[in-house]
Amino acid sequence: MVDDVNTGGEWAIEAENMRVDYGATVAVKGLTLRIPYGEVYGLVGANGAGKTSTFSVWATLIEPTYGNVKVGGVDILEDPDRARKMISYMPDLAPVPSDLKVWEFLDLFARSYGFGAVDGRERWVECLKMVDLWDKRNDFCRDLSRGMKQRVNLAKAILHDPKVIILDEPASGMDPQSRAKLRMILKKMAVQGTTVVVSSHILNELSDMCSSVGILHHGELIDHGALQEVVDRGGEDETEMLILVAGEQVDGVSDLKAMIEEKCEDMEPVVMRGGVAVRVRGGMDGQADFLTMLVAEGVRIRSYTPLGSGIEQRLMEING
Repeated sequence: MVDDVNTGGEWAIEAENMRVDYGATVAVKGLTLRIPYGEVYGLVGANGAGKTSTFSVWATLIEPTYGNVKVGGVDILEDPDRARKMISYMPDLAPVPSDLKVWEFLDLFARSYGFGAVDGRERWVECLKMVDLWDKRNDFCRDLSRGMKQRVNLAKAILHDPKVIILDEPASGMDPQSRAKLRMILKKMAVQGTTVVVSSHILNELSDMCSSVGILHHGELIDHGALQEVVDRGGEDETEMLILVAGEQVDGVSDLKAMIEEKCEDMEPVVMRGGVAVRVRGGMDGQADFLTMLVAEGVRIRSYTPLGSGIEQRLMEING
């Protein structure tokens, strides 16, 4: 069975002045960050922001050019083997073997983690059930869909009950039901004390699962903290909405667009997806005032959908 590892230190992950260079290219610039135990932490940023390089250092796959990193109080440069016992890393599109069945793949890794035959089977059965793939245990990995392969890799990643789990685009290829299951699994792990660090291009997914976030921009940590605090620090305080209408005075999206342009000269409504998209300033109060105005003008609002709110809007502001 896997050796017990006693976590030490106040923080699950500590990075101090961490830098990653690839020749003349600086991928990560002086990153200083502390992540507590039991946190679901989202690391977001555009392509090339430095997320994968950061994860690679934390997972002990590469060494930082300089700076210090500790996982569970263990310096990853001084004692990488001990640090690795606490870490699990699931990269984007991690491969699975084509010639093994699902249970054989997980059993192989359970043995490599030090589980015996009986204990190992109990553990991989538990993990397969957690990711809703128990009925696929006898299927060959090559026959699984992309989303199912992601879930098999997630089951492998949690086999040894890691204290820190690092997930790079874990929802890639998953259907909505699988993504919802992923959110539930990660939140449950955090409640049990595991620290989860995750990146995703599906920013709404991060908003639904993360308690804290950090925003990387050209290798620099631009902002970080509790999710809502980071969102609230946005300068524009705008919400983009998609308005769908049906009514008497306003008939169709073209008339709605013209009416908004007349009543709100500072807005630039755009017809899209069978509705009208507008940016509304003033946060939730501004959104409520705008909708009240529409109703007063005789617009029956069938529905409205936020398109660029929350962490997505904050990231758009930073990226310009």
